[in-house]
Amino acid sequence: MSSVLTLRPIGVVHTPFAEKVSAPRQTYVASHAPGTLVLAPGQQYEHALLDVAEWEYLWVLYWFHLNSGWRPKVLPPRSKVKRGVFATRSPHRPNPIGMSVVKLVRVEGLTVHVTGVDMVDGTPLLDIKPYVAAADAVIDAGAGWLTSPDPVAAFEVRWSDEASEEARWLLDVHGVDLVPPVEQVLALGPDPHPYRRIRKEPGGGLRLAVKEWRVRFVAEEERRITVLAIETGYRARELAKAEGDELRAHREFSVRWGKG
Repeated sequence: MSSVLTLRPIGVVHTPFAEKVSAPRQTYVASHAPGTLVLAPGQQYEHALLDVAEWEYLWVLYWFHLNSGWRPKVLPPRSKVKRGVFATRSPHRPNPIGMSVVKLVRVEGLTVHVTGVDMVDGTPLLDIKPYVAAADAVIDAGAGWLTSPDPVAAFEVRWSDEASEEARWLLDVHGVDLVPPVEQVLALGPDPHPYRRIRKEPGGGLRLAVKEWRVRFVAEEERRITVLAIETGYRARELAKAEGDELRAHREFSVRWGKG
């Protein structure tokens, strides 16, 4: 198979999620998250959008532009063993095409307003199609290798007074909002998993990595998780050597909370 297929984005997807770590794993996890599908001008797409407003839901096809390469076997968030990538929704695919169902709000010129987005802001938009319930919804479809079909009941995530105060300080002083990504990941459960970057700590307990930050937590009964504290992922000597504003938030956090 030597043929070459060229895809040209028709626009861009804008969402509240600036990074992969903050994006939901499925649309139903963020059913109220607003987004826009902004189509490119000068391509007659305003005519292509005629009658779109009559539909309640849309299929959105897009490109996982932040991924490089692909993996034949991946470890999904809800699996303890690796699975063939074609049996998963993983973005690490030979052709990194994503597809999501979103709820249509309104169409304004070349901008389609929707909710329920799970894409990273700036995602290249490939196509828009109407969601036709009679054709697209299979009520009795099996769950495949999943032990239970989605959606599963989310874990309740609580914050200790210490962790809550630390998170509030990071947001107020440095604009670092750890609460949404932490709660999104921990709502799936506390089991150690490379995809969610959860590890067991040597002295007991569990730790979640969110970019360069570390969050210590414990799992309790009745599907409840308590976040205990936030820590920097940098060592004291790394913070001491850093110059300028590169690690400013981490340095000041360590001093403010005595974790240097």
